[in-house]
Amino acid sequence: MNSLFNLVIVVQVISAISIIGLVLLQHGKGADMGAAFGSGASGSLFGATGSSNFMSKSTGVAAAIFFSATLALSYISTQHGSGAVSGGVMDKALPAAPAPAPATGAAAIPTAPAAAPAVAPAAPAATGPAASIPK
Repeated sequence: MNSLFNLVIVVQVISAISIIGLVLLQHGKGADMGAAFGSGASGSLFGATGSSNFMSKSTGVAAAIFFSATLALSYISTQHGSGAVSGGVMDKALPAAPAPAPATGAAAIPTAPAAAPAVAPAAPAATGPAASIPK
């Protein structure tokens, strides 16, 4: 089952890279916006451009493969007996330090908190032209 998990990861990475490449290679719809305003072209600004071309269909197929691979990875990783992935990220985290045991007997009597030491107020800083004269 671990080899199936690795195969699905490879398919997902290849489809993600192909989606990135196909999207970057496509011609945007807003690229002819200046020509639509200046040349008196008919049609709406971002209207339908007719049938989709090969690039947009390929992007749709790659997206469908990517989503199905993502669902397959989710299904494989949630299976308890698969052995591909055991537990989540937080299950693999380091265990927290154990909490201290509650005190019993005389140590359990609450005491008043220690008083905070008093802080002397700071001397006001001199400002103005007299402050820059050395003494």
